[in-house]
Amino acid sequence: MKIVAGVGENKNIEKAAKKVSFPVKLVESEEEFAELFFEDEAQAYVRGSLSASILMEKLRSSYENIYRASFLEIRGNKFLLAPVGIDEGDNLLQKLQIIDLCADFLKKIDINPKIAILSSGRDQDRGRSRKIHESIAQGELLTRIIRNKHQAKHYFILLEEAIADQMNVIIAPDGITGNLIFRSIVLVGSGKSHGAITLGLDRTFIDTSRSLDVDGYIRALKFAKYISEL
Repeated sequence: MKIVAGVGENKNIEKAAKKVSFPVKLVESEEEFAELFFEDEAQAYVRGSLSASILMEKLRSSYENIYRASFLEIRGNKFLLAPVGIDEGDNLLQKLQIIDLCADFLKKIDINPKIAILSSGRDQDRGRSRKIHESIAQGELLTRIIRNKHQAKHYFILLEEAIADQMNVIIAPDGITGNLIFRSIVLVGSGKSHGAITLGLDRTFIDTSRSLDVDGYIRALKFAKYISEL
């Protein structure tokens, strides 16, 4: 068995593949990657630096409700951040699906889910704009809905408090915001990415940024192997 990984314009994935202790098959097109994925030819699949939009379109032709959750690490604290796809988490139903899928994944690796809901302002910011008011209201509603089956708290815009409290699922207001949080933590700050688990599939697919360094891709390859062996 092997890991399949995609090579696009960022060649750091090639260097990473040479530094891990297990076989990695590198492919250079989204078409070949998807063909191997649907034929179930490997132990796990890592996007590497191929196009996310093209690959996700191919996956969604066969899987209806799939979402990505980045597995991040800050100062030893590990957590899932979702949604991180810019076209994911646009409404309440999608967020509910993402939360349940994240919780199921953490339980699979023997971690008790603790859900942090984020919105676009502090509690006292209600009414400052329609967008902020609606985001806060949705955050409150989402928290009330999931509290009957998950440990959950609405942190409003206070991401730093959610991380300090060691919440292990952080739900951004939408996929665009989640993607910006990811880039701020990993590509600008000192946080580490282990890749994004793609939820709602029947096999292991780890999404990765096209901007990762070699160490980032090594972590993603190792994470893919670990998840596939559970």
